[in-house]
Amino acid sequence: MPRAHRHFIPGYIWHITHRCHKKEFLLKFAHDRQRFIHWLYQARKRFDVKILNYAVTSNHVHILVKDDGEKNDIPATIQLVAGRTGQEYNTRKHRKGAFWEDRYHATAIESGSHLRRCLTYIDLNMVRAGAVKHPADWSHGGYHEIQGNRCRNTIIDLDALVDALELDSVETLTKSHGEWVEEALNTEAQQREDIWTQTVAVGSSEFVRRTQDALGLKGRSRDVAEIDGAFVLREGQEIYRLDFEAENRPIASKNRYFWNGFC
Repeated sequence: MPRAHRHFIPGYIWHITHRCHKKEFLLKFAHDRQRFIHWLYQARKRFDVKILNYAVTSNHVHILVKDDGEKNDIPATIQLVAGRTGQEYNTRKHRKGAFWEDRYHATAIESGSHLRRCLTYIDLNMVRAGAVKHPADWSHGGYHEIQGNRCRNTIIDLDALVDALELDSVETLTKSHGEWVEEALNTEAQQREDIWTQTVAVGSSEFVRRTQDALGLKGRSRDVAEIDGAFVLREGQEIYRLDFEAENRPIASKNRYFWNGFC
């Protein structure tokens, strides 16, 4: 499958997903997931990127990040984190070959209510996979930071997240976030929503049309549709699906399409 074109739209919020090479569960051990988080922390300091949430699963990762207008900051972050994580793993395991799929996917997310849905979707990833019953039981994600349960080596920019969610304080964020998660656990926890991982943009009709216009010729070939109360800009290429054996399905990736960058 050909590489997707790189896109750069300053000031957007991006939901990035990246999976391990050939469906392998290379992040199945807590040590390796923690090393990914360590390098994400280092990248946040080095490039001053505004990370809004993240989750590290057994075979793929989620990063929610706000672009600050510097064209290379987000790709540099992904390059550092993915590169160092893979290098360390291969060295320790005496393994050769790629650690990651060469394509990662990025979906532009509108601030406000659509961002809230995406934020909660990331938090509940391992609940949907059947690995835990509550995101508080999974230590390799941003849930604990948003809830104020982690004070050292923090990764999430809570002030930027408050602003993007159109709230008035970190305290309001913590309270609201807990309520959103509990509501989702009661109504949507087992549902996969492909709009967050298989589209170019999610938001209001105006936001999606604006994104389509910003992409120019690259946007005109993609369709706009309304799905589950949100407008989306569809991917133009064929979905790259994964087929997991039965024993792997509880921790199977929920991300079905990955493309090589966005900026």
